[in-house]
Amino acid sequence: MGDVEPDLPLFPLAIVALPGEDVPLHVFEPRYRDLAAVCLDQDREFGIVLADDDGPRSVGCAMRIVEVLQRFDDGRLDVLTRGTRPFRVVEEHHLHSFSSAEVEFLDDDDEPLDHDAAAAVRQAYASLARQATDHDVAPADLLGASAYALAGTVEFAVDVKQQMLEARSENARLRQLLALLRAALKRLEFADLAKVRGASNGVVRFG
Repeated sequence: MGDVEPDLPLFPLAIVALPGEDVPLHVFEPRYRDLAAVCLDQDREFGIVLADDDGPRSVGCAMRIVEVLQRFDDGRLDVLTRGTRPFRVVEEHHLHSFSSAEVEFLDDDDEPLDHDAAAAVRQAYASLARQATDHDVAPADLLGASAYALAGTVEFAVDVKQQMLEARSENARLRQLLALLRAALKRLEFADLAKVRGASNGVVRFG
């Protein structure tokens, strides 16, 4: 069992964040301005959970506000947040203007890393980056990068990212990511690369 946080502020959104991923947010609702104020004042994490037509998921990603990009006169603010660690909601509370919950932070299974899968992911990621952005990324430069770190720079569908967030095995995430990267490479074979590169702004974005 991982560490438990008795009262983690929650920010339900139609997105999935991954550990290590940078997520810019525009905070405008009063309750979430309250959440941001608490997190900034107390240097606290908050949690992003995917919320869609099926309701909020039980597994989300804890985040930290790493930079306030802009404050507006009416109280709105733009912030840059970064994913830290996955969690599971144990019990939701209604103690504040925003939602919060008792959560359990999730640890990965204790298993040896599949180095062949990791190497294959690095190679596929470098190929995708080269084709989609016209920038070379040497696989050696990606040594040590986790599946979370690499997946967080590619625009995958939210259900795919949620599945990756819920996996408790780095090897399982690597295998999933490898399949996704290879599928993206296949689709790029039939895409207008000039348009893809023009939209990428130097970042791998392939939905």
